[in-house]
Amino acid sequence: MFNKVLVSEDLGSISHGIAHILNERTGINEIQQTKYCDDAYLKFRRAYNDNAPFDLLITDLSFKESHRERKLISGIQLIEAIRVIQPTIKVIVYSMEDRPGKIKSFFNKQRIDGYVCKGRYGLNELVKCVTEVYNNYTYVSPQLESAMSKNNVFELKDYDLLLLKYLSDGLTQEQIGNYFKKNHISPNSTSSIEKRLNKLKYNFKAKNAIHLVAMTKDLGLL
Repeated sequence: MFNKVLVSEDLGSISHGIAHILNERTGINEIQQTKYCDDAYLKFRRAYNDNAPFDLLITDLSFKESHRERKLISGIQLIEAIRVIQPTIKVIVYSMEDRPGKIKSFFNKQRIDGYVCKGRYGLNELVKCVTEVYNNYTYVSPQLESAMSKNNVFELKDYDLLLLKYLSDGLTQEQIGNYFKKNHISPNSTSSIEKRLNKLKYNFKAKNAIHLVAMTKDLGLL
């Protein structure tokens, strides 16, 4: 089992609950807790430099604003910063986020090892997740697993995300094309952009461009 775990969670009651149940159910003794991502990063860096690295990070995604000046303001920023120091660290996200597309992106982009939804059974699932991740498996909360495996959770390319972003900002296809040309992004002709949007609308079964943007936002893809 993991020897050294850091919990990054701004609510003390949740953080203590995680530490208690992991110690009780898995036997992990060294579980350190932080309320700020910056503090978590400093702990990781110090542990790594002292040749006593953490085995596992458990982090929330969102952290409340405070009077402190912060460099890292989200769990995703924390994960990415830590990956630079220790690329092989195991990471579990414990959060309220339940959009399958968004969660799928965490596995693909941030290479997380497990995702557990906060809720009635969250802590019990977290214990199972820690065990699965320790054994080199990935884990997703059961209520999300089936939704994430459905064909409607698409992998959008960077080009698609950029296209949808500017569309959601109110730009016309012609304006988007001009921006793409100026920034050397291809394809950038109005006809190519229209074809790509039609393909996306077909894939997502969207009625029009506005519906397409709304659907991708709801799925957490945009």
